[in-house]
Amino acid sequence: MTDWAKFIQAKIKIARKGAAPSKPNADARTPPGQHLVTNFPVLDLGNRPEITRDMWQLHLFGLVGQEITLDWGGLMRLPQVKAISDFHCVTRWSRLDMQWEGVLARDVLMLAEPRPEAHFVTLHSYDGYTTNLPLTALLDSDVLVAHSVLGKSLSCEHGGPVRLVVPKRYGWKSAKWLKGIEFHQEDHPGFWEVRGYHNDANPWQEQRFG
Repeated sequence: MTDWAKFIQAKIKIARKGAAPSKPNADARTPPGQHLVTNFPVLDLGNRPEITRDMWQLHLFGLVGQEITLDWGGLMRLPQVKAISDFHCVTRWSRLDMQWEGVLARDVLMLAEPRPEAHFVTLHSYDGYTTNLPLTALLDSDVLVAHSVLGKSLSCEHGGPVRLVVPKRYGWKSAKWLKGIEFHQEDHPGFWEVRGYHNDANPWQEQRFG
């Protein structure tokens, strides 16, 4: 088995761990089966693309009224927001009160004028990673196209210069190194979803593995 295959199997093993429902945590803000951390662990597929702000672009395409390519300057001209939310990783750690800064995802999405039949999106990353979500999941007021965390610009290891943040889902749905949002009528499972991770990824329902 190659090192890459071993890495994938290790991540799946973690997701499968404790398949039976966990007991609720004493801290009502922490989903069952999770433990709190105070650092910000780094998880990725082993390939960290070094994308500068000058290089970065976000392409919105698919079932849209008009395709949009947003560069760094365009992102910064959109209304900037700061948001505090909790982050839950499928590998069973959570960090509370993460401070993010960026643009509401819904403000970015509306630039492309999604067509009425667009119900799902695929998120594309510069490292080749993909994940999927219902379009409605990106319209929540806590979902950000983020460029900063904890008062600093996103580092490469944490998905900089730009990543998605979807607090109501496990962290694998918060795509790092975001480069594209593709709109679909039907759902298209992404990298981890086709390898057995749960399609919905709700931490409160322990939707780790399908």
